[in-house]
Amino acid sequence: MSEPVKGPASYFPSIEKKYGRPVGEWAGLIRTSPLTRHMELVSWLKSEHGIGHGHANALVAHTLAQK
Repeated sequence: MSEPVKGPASYFPSIEKKYGRPVGEWAGLIRTSPLTRHMELVSWLKSEHGIGHGHANALVAHTLAQK
């Protein structure tokens, strides 16, 4: 039996289902944004793309951790 997915990645299936874009596409948008601070990016995803706070937070945390 495999280990359950933990952390921000645990949100990814529901993000893709609810918002209709793959996580890689969201990460690309975050990387190309002129914003750099975590909460600025979360607020931007919420206001410009209608993403819920938890999902936006997970996307930003995951993307910034990859840099």
